[in-house]
Amino acid sequence: MNNQVERFINPEILALVLSKKLDKTIIRADYQLKELQGGTIGDVRLVTGRVETSDGENLPYKMVLKTQKKFERYGDPDSWRREYDLYTTDFKKVLSNSFRCPECYHAEINGDEIQLWMEYIDGVSGLNLTKEMFECIAEELGRFQGKLYTERPDILQNLPNLSKVEFTKNNYLRYRSWNVLYDYIRSDDCEIPKHLCKMLIDLDNNADEIFNRIEKLPIVLCHRDFWVENIFFSDGKIVLIDWDTTGWGYMGEDIASLITDEADVCHMIEYYQKCIPAYYRGFSKYADVSHISDHCIYELILAMFGYRLVEWYKFAKSPEDKSMHLHTLQNIHEMRDI
Repeated sequence: MNNQVERFINPEILALVLSKKLDKTIIRADYQLKELQGGTIGDVRLVTGRVETSDGENLPYKMVLKTQKKFERYGDPDSWRREYDLYTTDFKKVLSNSFRCPECYHAEINGDEIQLWMEYIDGVSGLNLTKEMFECIAEELGRFQGKLYTERPDILQNLPNLSKVEFTKNNYLRYRSWNVLYDYIRSDDCEIPKHLCKMLIDLDNNADEIFNRIEKLPIVLCHRDFWVENIFFSDGKIVLIDWDTTGWGYMGEDIASLITDEADVCHMIEYYQKCIPAYYRGFSKYADVSHISDHCIYELILAMFGYRLVEWYKFAKSPEDKSMHLHTLQNIHEMRDI
């Protein structure tokens, strides 16, 4: 067992968390720890074991312990503690039974570190998500964002720590200012096909006009890390993990992530064709979006992932990874004419 993690498991805290989870008085509890996939910034562990309750029951349990130390995300300095801030407010009241976050049994902050004890989610995730699930996820996201956009609950207005609406634009501008990538796609030595380089150069040349169009879209609450590994399809409902980049953004940002962020390259075009109408169908149940003739999702995909894919390609460690990133860029190029 990892000694560093052992220190996290205070028996009193464990008993407190389990009493909240099981709604019982805990006499004794044991535990085992297992590192979960993901957690590139935080430390995420599966905690399992058995408890003895005051009424004589001996019960199994399973939950997740996420430990997050302070780190600096460009343009979003408080993101490291955002999940703690959300879980210790009434944020979950704006979610629904069909589109929610994991239950949080206990949250604490100690200096530059947060700890979250959360529900373990068992469901379909990652590249195991089917085409039908993708379409359902897109529609549920639309319903969620459309409802909040229309109802504007006070809870959202009062949340103290959300990422800013210009987050996506600022990240694009930061990438564009990185000469390693900016010069690479303009160089004779670049191994990326010229038509794909031109796609990004055209974005740079027309960025002001493109962002003027994007900024006409409705401002909605975005998850902002809406990729397949953070989405669980469980009993026909959607559960999202990793809310640390959550904040205000433009309609379609999360759909751009769903389609593109380390997605199934073999089905990207199909997801682009199916998820956007599903998303707008869900959103329109609460808000009239008939006036939006330009959803800008192709442009959002290009701004959010174009230079990132160039970075991943340039520094990829295997030919297979290089090929996948090129394939993704090619798929984005083909979306332009859909």
